[in-house]
This record gives sequence, C-alpha cells and structure tokens, in this order.
Amino acid sequence: MKPHDMGTLFDECADNRTWVYLDRPFDIAPERGTAYQVAGLAGLVRDAAGWLSESGVKPGDRVAIVKRGHWDYDLLACAAVRIGAVPAKLSGLLPDDTVQLLLRRLGPAVLVTDRPSLRADRILRVEDFAAAPPPAVHRRQADEPLLICHTSGTTGTPKLVVHTTRTIIDRLARPEAIRWPVLGLRRDDVLANASAYAHGRTFCWTASALCLAPREIVILSDPSSAPSMFGRHRPTVIEALPSAYARWRPLANSPGNPFLRVRRFVSTYDAVHPPVIRTMLHASGRKCPLWMQGWGQSETGPLSFRFFTRRTAHTTRDLGRPLPGLARLRAVDPETAEPVPRGTAGLLLARTRARCVAYVGEQDRWEAKVYGRWWNTGDLGVVDRGGAVTLLDREVDSVPGMSCLAVEDAIEDRLPSIAECVVLSAAGRAPIPVVVTDDGLDAAEWRKAVLDLPPMGEPVVLSWDEVPRTGTGKVRRLELLARLTGTAATNGSGRWT
Repeated sequence: MKPHDMGTLFDECADNRTWVYLDRPFDIAPERGTAYQVAGLAGLVRDAAGWLSESGVKPGDRVAIVKRGHWDYDLLACAAVRIGAVPAKLSGLLPDDTVQLLLRRLGPAVLVTDRPSLRADRILRVEDFAAAPPPAVHRRQADEPLLICHTSGTTGTPKLVVHTTRTIIDRLARPEAIRWPVLGLRRDDVLANASAYAHGRTFCWTASALCLAPREIVILSDPSSAPSMFGRHRPTVIEALPSAYARWRPLANSPGNPFLRVRRFVSTYDAVHPPVIRTMLHASGRKCPLWMQGWGQSETGPLSFRFFTRRTAHTTRDLGRPLPGLARLRAVDPETAEPVPRGTAGLLLARTRARCVAYVGEQDRWEAKVYGRWWNTGDLGVVDRGGAVTLLDREVDSVPGMSCLAVEDAIEDRLPSIAECVVLSAAGRAPIPVVVTDDGLDAAEWRKAVLDLPPMGEPVVLSWDEVPRTGTGKVRRLELLARLTGTAATNGSGRWT
C-alpha cells in the first residue's frame, strides 16, 4: 500500500495487524490507554474530525495545533485534512510570544491547544476533546495546501512552511513506503520513534510507517521513557532526534542495554557526532547494524543520505549523496550565485521536486531563497567530484578559515566524557567553545584536546538544561551567543536564514 489521502490513511490501514504502544496516553484521549491497533487509531481520527467540524472548521480553513509533544499531533493533523482543512503544527516548546506571532501570520479558524496563556478567536482545549460524528471526507487537489509546519528556529523566529500532497506525500512519503531490500521496514520489525511530533517529518513518517505495517510501533513522547518502553518492546529499527541519541549513550553502555536487537538507526534534523553513532552501533548485538543519516530541511525534505557502519563512523559532516531522481545539489559563490569548482567550498543550493510552495506571511523571504528551480539552503559546504556533500556550517554561523562543525566533531571525539560541544561564531572575537557536561571539564584534558585545532576562546562549561534548544533538540546558537556576549552578531551575513 502507498500513502495517498492523509485524511483517510488510518482507515485504509485499519486491517493492519500492527500494534501501537505509547509511553503515555494521548493528550486528546487520556482515558483510552497506551495500546492501540490501527483500527482504534482510525476511530480516534474520525472522532477528532467530528470534533473539529462541530467547532465550525470548514474546508480551506487553517487549524493551528500547539500542545505537549506526542504523536496525537499527527492524528489531529489527519483529522483536519479529512474535513478539508489545513493543519498547522506548532511546537509546544516555542515561547508564547513566538507562538502568538505565528498565529497572527496563520489566522487560523481554530486553535487546538493545552496552553491557557495563548489567545485566538476560537480555541479548542485539548482536555475538552469530545468525539463527534465526522462529516463526509473532503478530497483536495494534489497541489492544494495540505500541511503547514515550521522550521526549527535555530536562528530566530521559525518560518511557516507550506507543503502540498504532491510535495510531502507523493514525493517524500511514497518512496519511503516502498519495502526496499535490506533497508526497508519488515513486517516483523518493532519500529520505535522518539521524534519531534510538531514537525513535518513525523507527518511523512506516519504515512510510510502505517503503510509498511511493522509488527509493532513504539512511540516515545519523551526520550527519557526509553528504558521502560524499550525494555518491554525491544526495537529493531529506531528513528530519533540527535539529542535523544546523545542522551541515550549511558543507557547503551548499561547492563540493561535495550538496543541489542536494533539493525537500523535513523537520524534526521541535524548531524549526529561520531562518538554517539559509534556508541549506538556498538550497543547493537547485530552483526552489521546500520546508521542512516538524512540531511535536508523542512522546506525540501531529505536531500542526501549516508550510511554508517561500526568501521566507517568517523565523521558525520560527509553527508553522502543525493538519491538519484529525488534531489540535486551544487555549491555556488555566495556573492554571485555562480557554481564553484567541485571540491571548493560554497553556498549549497538544492534542486528537488519536493520543495515547499510558500512561507505563510513571509512570501518575500521564500522568494529570496529561490534561484529558478534551485533552493538556497543557507548552508556552506563542499560537493566533491563524485557528488558527495560535506557540510561546513550554516552560513550565519560561519567563521573564516575553519568549520565550527568539524571542530565540534574533533572535540567530542577526543573528550568522550562530555555530552556535546558547540562552537559559536562571534563577530570581532575568537570563536567561543561551549562544552555541555554535568561533570565539569578538566583544564589539562581540554588543552590537550584543542592543541592542534584553530584558535578559540576559553571554554564555557554549561549543563544540558542550561543550553537553549529548539523543539527538535538543536542548540539555539544565536540565543546562546547573545546570552554569553550580549549580542547575537556573528561573522556570517544571515541573509538566507
């Protein structure tokens, strides 16, 4: 089965034998427990569609969703699609002032939320969810808006990204829903997800996961529930946020290691540092476990993939190659937009048929990133003669003469006891290394680790919870820089953020 209509996806997959297990009940259905078959989920989507319809939502309306992170984000989104509305998933981790700005841009007919501090013309409280008979299914054209999601917001206010059925389902979810040899999902797999359910990635994942019908789907709304959930449901395939994998390293090294059966790890949103990948791969009891890393953006979906084994997980800034027929990449001069020779650093442009169609309320910003059929990613990198892509930095975070990301990789490799290293670009001064650890930093070990690296300032040591993060676990670099220096000014121009 291939995904087509997200409004009836759960109905179409209702005969699947897949069991779904949650680490806590859905926020819209706390009384229905933590174990579902797909038919039960289909009923919940229909109930939610009726609830939205009775509140006055009509075809073409926008429905904003802001709540605690859980997979019911996507059930609510499918319910909105079913009645012809356009769901807009906004992370519940965004501050109120940012959400209110995004709501003004959206102008939703209804806001579904669990936050009493938010204001809108029509609000449906998650805790007041009540099942109601749904209206007839509304069908839409492939190029009409289907979903609004937002970018991670590492460099400021997130952008509201508009996708259609053609861009996010036909061109992203459908290829993923093929049972590819070796890499594809099997019917006996236990598929686990610990992701950011407010983002567009999980909407696409929902479509492919249901169509491929694994034996079990395990949903973690909080990565900290991994010991108990994975203890009861040993995963064979895991997709999780990079920050989740980083925090699971002690679990992977523990006597109760729950990753023994994992044959494939999947990461998206951001590159994962090599020590984390190696830890997870060595935690698997499989002979040849694989790590699949996808690189892309909310606006484009995945642009390239790379696979790591225990022997090859040494650098994650080599992003692999675009999949044939799905995307193309090239590096250009940031000032002239002319292609640079292969192997030369430049601004990365992407060409993909899955490109989003708009930014809500900021269409001029969208148009500024369009170069004909090419899309400006805002990333600096190198495309080698074989087409492989190496990521250097976000342009806004760049430092002349060095790659902050490569330095971070080197430091984390040399200091395995730290949780994370973030090198900040600071205008007019040396780069600032921020070491994330709850155990302190040995000065002698630090000096030894950075001896042959480009010059930097003295390290700033912070705990994990002291670092500002996005809903996908990425570090808000500009916010952190402003906290430490009083200004968010970097060496980059920030023109393509």
